[in-house]
Amino acid sequence: MKLAVTSPLPVAVQPRAPELTVVQPASGRLTAAELIACQPDALVCLLSDRVDDALLEALPRLQVVANVAVGLDNIDVAAATSRGVCVTNTPDVLTDATAELTLALLLATARRLTEGEQLVRSGQWRGWALDLLLGVPIAGSTLGIVGLGRIGGKVAQLGRALGMQLCYAAPRPVAGAAALGAVYLPLRELLRQADFVSLHCPLRAGTRTLLDRDALALMKPSAILLNTARGELVDEDALCEMLETGRLWAAGLDVFCNEPQVSPRILACPRITLAPHLGSATTKARTQMAELAIDAAVSVLRGQPPKTLVNQAAWPPRGQR
Repeated sequence: MKLAVTSPLPVAVQPRAPELTVVQPASGRLTAAELIACQPDALVCLLSDRVDDALLEALPRLQVVANVAVGLDNIDVAAATSRGVCVTNTPDVLTDATAELTLALLLATARRLTEGEQLVRSGQWRGWALDLLLGVPIAGSTLGIVGLGRIGGKVAQLGRALGMQLCYAAPRPVAGAAALGAVYLPLRELLRQADFVSLHCPLRAGTRTLLDRDALALMKPSAILLNTARGELVDEDALCEMLETGRLWAAGLDVFCNEPQVSPRILACPRITLAPHLGSATTKARTQMAELAIDAAVSVLRGQPPKTLVNQAAWPPRGQR
């Protein structure tokens, strides 16, 4: 049986799948045409690899798609399920890393670290000044978390450690939120009250442009928006308009609508702290993500349900029914 891996990974694949033929590029990425020529039984792919119904149709032997990510917006899960193809992801192992990156963006944006670095590097810094790059306070401010799942919950813990007041919005109240000191609020009320709004919800039909122009207009002019989830959760043009006109103070973004292309309007806005989708980018997290994806793919081919199966209706996969 054949396992295709679309890109190099931080761990060796063959030792974890000694009975399989592994097809993996030494550098670069397998194209859709190369995958079709390969005809794998299992596929390990990245968030940047599109696995749509057309590709699934062209891979009739495929039993499992193992995504090296938590999010699944690059995969047509419904199409995979209808074809008897299992889909897995990599939850838990990237929770700490993504929450830490959120905290880094919060601190950098609130204290204007990017602007400060640019000032020093440009040689324009003229020394200490009482009014130089004044930021906003963190301790005692209100952190509003949209989506109190694994990552959102960890962000709540970190925010609490900084002395922040916590509130959250979710489809329904979350068990355990009270232990974090997080108060449940409807989204619109959270946007009105929070000094920092941090997005941690999945991208679905109901969350696309969750923060549109009307929603962003509810935020305080002194507020900061943080997004380490998915770029499509936010109307980027509306966000830039709010920042350009002083109706929102700043933003910290790790994700964008058309990655890796970023809107020139975003790039031109000095009050946006930018990162190139680094949420899970620690050596430990990325290694564990790769291991989890490989092991899930191998488990399926061995006839064992993977722990991270997201479409239970696809089990057992085609070829094992």
